[in-house]
Amino acid sequence: IMEKINASIDFDKKLYKYDIQGSKIHANMLEKQQIITKEENNQIQQGLNEVEKLIDDNNFEFSKSLEDIHMNVESKLKELIGAPAGKLHTARSRNDQVALDFKLYVRNAIDSLVELLQALENEILIQADKNYDVMLAGCTHLQVAQPTTFGHHLMAYFEMILRDIKRLKNARSLMNECPLGAAALCGTPFPIDRFYTAKNLDFDCPTRNSLDSVSDRDFALELMSCISIIAVHLSRFAEECIIWVSKPYNYIKLPEQYTSGSSIMPQKKNPDASELIRGKSGRIFGNLQSLLVVMKGLPLAYQKDMQEDKEPVFDSVENITLCIQATSDIIKGMVTNKENMLKTLNFGFPNATDLADYLVKELNIPFREAHHITGTIVKLAEEKELALEKLDLRDMQTVCKDIKSNVFEFINMKNSLNSRKSYGGTAPECVKKAILEAKEIIKKI
Repeated sequence: IMEKINASIDFDKKLYKYDIQGSKIHANMLEKQQIITKEENNQIQQGLNEVEKLIDDNNFEFSKSLEDIHMNVESKLKELIGAPAGKLHTARSRNDQVALDFKLYVRNAIDSLVELLQALENEILIQADKNYDVMLAGCTHLQVAQPTTFGHHLMAYFEMILRDIKRLKNARSLMNECPLGAAALCGTPFPIDRFYTAKNLDFDCPTRNSLDSVSDRDFALELMSCISIIAVHLSRFAEECIIWVSKPYNYIKLPEQYTSGSSIMPQKKNPDASELIRGKSGRIFGNLQSLLVVMKGLPLAYQKDMQEDKEPVFDSVENITLCIQATSDIIKGMVTNKENMLKTLNFGFPNATDLADYLVKELNIPFREAHHITGTIVKLAEEKELALEKLDLRDMQTVCKDIKSNVFEFINMKNSLNSRKSYGGTAPECVKKAILEAKEIIKKI
């Protein structure tokens, strides 16, 4: 039972490349500092290459009795090269070793996720460019609000994902300090060069406190926090796809490979991929919560509880990777039903704000009063079962006698859309500029 509860090899074997990478640099540093000989280092380097190849080729037998990836690698190294293998662990502990391995994994995961998110951004830009002037009713509370464009709607997700990329890059910058050399918790009496190790592992510098070095898992928490926010954004988009593809809306068609049929209803095309993206967000949030709870009561320095840090991180990275890839494909293959989007402007009086704006701009009526007048005219249109722009001028004048015929220019749907030219607004010319600006941003980030 103790062997099972204590062992982490079943999941931390994923770290083997990072473990071997760290060991190679550590051995080079030991030789440079004359702690081991050049011949011993050559043997260690050759042996580590052999161990890596065995694992790459699936010819390595992992042992639970050896607990973790570090001891499995070291044991095989000893089997291959003999006594010099025992010198590799000089001036380090498994505590700083695992902190290094895990940081290298997290750093690589961040780089991969940034690359995937950049690809997603490019798909959003392509689709937004195709639909920059496609009109539909923008909503708040899922109720018709004002005219917008589908391109503008998609560009809102571009901004969300852009923040996700920035958050990941910031997390990478914060974590890019090397813990190797902190040893168990108090450093080492050997004359090591931690700056050499940090530089050769592409860290900005060594960590500054040996206690913090081995007990810090902020980098894992921050990665999972970033992933959780990405999951929120992808889940929101997935929810919109589920709504848009439903027959009352019928705004879009999803790529067939991301839908599925029913076991008994042959007509069905269920948005399963979108539903799974939405569902996986809960799993990802749970992973973050689990590590927060593990870490929140731990005294310094390393505690065995921290062995529970890797599985939730691995799971979150794996699942968010799938979700990003699926979302990219969904956006790429999405086909818009422009006619159905346009029809939404016939309901809910999306040009009511423009009528209020007309009263303010043309008749110098205070906005609060204009709001009340507009509400009364909307009620009148509802009673007559007419769109606002179809209401007779004389009907409007029964509510406000000063309204002139030019009101219809203001409440024309296209004019309403085109008038929203403030920076970041929904006018098609603004959306087009935003897309061009976004293309430059994504090149530089």
